[in-house]
Amino acid sequence: MPNSNSAKKRVRQNAKRHALNQWRKRRISDQIKSFLKAVQDQDVKTAETEYRKTCGILDKVACTSTLHRNTAARRKSRLARRLNALKTA
Repeated sequence: MPNSNSAKKRVRQNAKRHALNQWRKRRISDQIKSFLKAVQDQDVKTAETEYRKTCGILDKVACTSTLHRNTAARRKSRLARRLNALKTA
């Protein structure tokens, strides 16, 4: 248990940041799931729109300290490969 006022404040800040980070990560995973579902259904139109939404969310989260920018770039690249494989198939 925190005793000093600064330690109590730090606990409050950590809880708030943790909740915000979890919300951002949940948004990313939900959007990726919808993209992968469109890819699995072989729906190119929907997959393209879901890919754009996913990239937008990844870019926004990469600007924060929740996700590193290289991690976001790697995920976008892997999703783009799936999209391109779907288009060529």
